[in-house]
Amino acid sequence: MRTFSCQCGNTLHFSNTRCVSCGLMLGFMPDEKKLSAFTKHEKGIWRSAANGKLYRQCKNYSVQDVCNWMIPAEQQGELCASCELTRTIPNLDQPENRLLWFRMEQAKRRLLYTLYKLELPVVSRYQDPQHGLGFEFLEDQVEDDFGNELTVKNFVSTGHSAGIITLNLKEAEHSSRVKMREEMNEQYRTLLGHFRHESGHYYWDRLVRNSPWLEEFRELFGDERLDYTYALQNYYDHGPAPEWHKVWVSAYASMHPWEDWAETWAHYLHMVDTLETASNFDFSVSSYQVVNPLHQLPQSDEAKSEAHFNQLYNDWCRLTAVLNALNRSMGLDDAYPFVISNIATNKLRFIHKVICAAYKS
Repeated sequence: MRTFSCQCGNTLHFSNTRCVSCGLMLGFMPDEKKLSAFTKHEKGIWRSAANGKLYRQCKNYSVQDVCNWMIPAEQQGELCASCELTRTIPNLDQPENRLLWFRMEQAKRRLLYTLYKLELPVVSRYQDPQHGLGFEFLEDQVEDDFGNELTVKNFVSTGHSAGIITLNLKEAEHSSRVKMREEMNEQYRTLLGHFRHESGHYYWDRLVRNSPWLEEFRELFGDERLDYTYALQNYYDHGPAPEWHKVWVSAYASMHPWEDWAETWAHYLHMVDTLETASNFDFSVSSYQVVNPLHQLPQSDEAKSEAHFNQLYNDWCRLTAVLNALNRSMGLDDAYPFVISNIATNKLRFIHKVICAAYKS
């Protein structure tokens, strides 16, 4: 994630809605992949200071205040490119849900920014009812048994099915997510990480299923035709594969080839987004300048793709060593508590190759 510049010269951040220097309203333009200051043109219409074009605020920006994205003025619809992907929002009659909904949408927008920069296909359910991408933010259904402690009646599982990504609203509640991480004995659990992981399942369907990549995928990750329900139950009954760290990026990745892909995909998105941030701030480690991996991906050239990945991965190893050391100095957990084996690195390399082949195709 990079920073942006206001027309007044002030530095802007992705989630900002108003410039603290000049006071102008801010909005993100998905068509330009940029945050811009805006001036009022006429009722409901704003002019971008960055490109001079006219835009409208997303309804979830102007009315609900949970968004900061804009819609080109000539485009139909009340919702922006991000909000139109959300099929179900939480019950806003519960006051605490508005903040949780905002966090969900904020994490989704960060995911979409990276997908846009990688030029991966992002197609809504309205554009493609069968294969489009959609999100549902659902709550566990609970009942109060005559004033006794609330009990869960219907539990919402975070997951992906045929393009629809479902997230349990509790994942946006920090204390609940930390509790779940400890109960699951996980090294890392973030809301953005959930979005990145579940998007991996969607892009496996879009980029790998029934494609020329499938054979190489099976060589690296295993055969996805293995019974998923059995693998899931086996994982929860017996835990991860022994010495999982030698083969997989995480314990959960050892459960099934689809989860291995999704976990590795999420790590790849962690890498490229964090490296873009470091590059944006001219970060260097021991005289090695961090290169922005999202500046321009090599297209379908395997040799260039390999060199690009090596640069990306070497930068990542150096950067995460520094990030972890800085966190320890502050008494915090490691920012990236993983050691990636050579086998897992090759899986990351494969994902990079698949994305490069899809880039601008």
